[in-house]
Amino acid sequence: MATTPEALVRVRSLLAVPGHRPDRFDKAARSGADSIMLDLEDSVGPDLKSAARENVAQWLDSGGMGVVRINAADTAWHIEDLAMLAHHRCIVMIPKVVAAHEVAHVLSRLAAGSQAIPVFETAAGILHAEEICAMPGVVRAIFGNADLGAELGVDPANRHAFGYARSRVVLASAAAHLPPPIDGVTVGLEDAQALDEDARHAKALGFTGKACLHPRQVPVVNEVFTPTDRDLAWAQEVLASSPDGSVGQLQGQVVGKPMLERAKRLLASQS
Repeated sequence: MATTPEALVRVRSLLAVPGHRPDRFDKAARSGADSIMLDLEDSVGPDLKSAARENVAQWLDSGGMGVVRINAADTAWHIEDLAMLAHHRCIVMIPKVVAAHEVAHVLSRLAAGSQAIPVFETAAGILHAEEICAMPGVVRAIFGNADLGAELGVDPANRHAFGYARSRVVLASAAAHLPPPIDGVTVGLEDAQALDEDARHAKALGFTGKACLHPRQVPVVNEVFTPTDRDLAWAQEVLASSPDGSVGQLQGQVVGKPMLERAKRLLASQS
C-alpha cells in the first residue's frame, strides 16, 4: 500500500476511513486500495475528534500506513491535528486550501520530510491552483467535488458543471511537474455504473486516480485507471516504430514526440 511520495505517484484508488473507527483501519488497508486516507475531518463528528486523533497516532506508531486528512485551518481542531502529526513523518491531506501559504504553514509544523496533498474543493483554491501545486512539499493534488458543489450550489454528481474546475487542477499539476491528480468521490455507493462513468470521465480529463468512500468502490476504480493490455501493446508499438526518437509512422498515423512521450508515460505507470 502506497505511503511514500514515490509510490503515491501511481495511486489509482484512495480509500477514506473515518479516524474514529480504528476497527476499519486494517480492513481498509487490506481492501485492495492502493492507499488509504485516515480521516480526521468531515467523517468525524466534533465529539469524536480527539479519539480519532489518538487512533490515527496509534496506527502510525504501530507501523500502519496511510495519508492523513487533517481538519481545515479555520477549525478548532487544526492545531491539535498538527501537534499530533509533528511526531510522525507522513503525507498529510490539507482540506479547503485557498492559498499557497497554507501549505507552507502546515508543513512547517510537521515532522521533517512530511509532504502534502492539497484538496481543491473551494472556488478560491481552484483559482489559485497553480501557486498551490507549485509549493515545495506538494506531492500530488486531489479534487473535491462535494464541498465545491456545496459552495457553488451545484450537484456534486454533475460532471459537466465541474469540467472547468477539474481541468484547472489537471493543468496546475502538470505545470508544477506533479503526477496527474486524484479525482473526488462518487457518493452513490450502490451505483456501480455511475462510479464507472465518473471514473472514466475523470480519466478522460487527465486524472489518474479517484477517491473511494467504500471498499466496494475500489475494484471499479482500479480497473478504470489500470491500462489495458491493448493500451500497453499500443505503447510498445509506438516506441518500436521510432527506436531513435525520430518521427515515424504507425498504422497510418504520424508518430512524433508527443505520442512517444504519452507511450513512455503509459508504460512507466506499470513499473
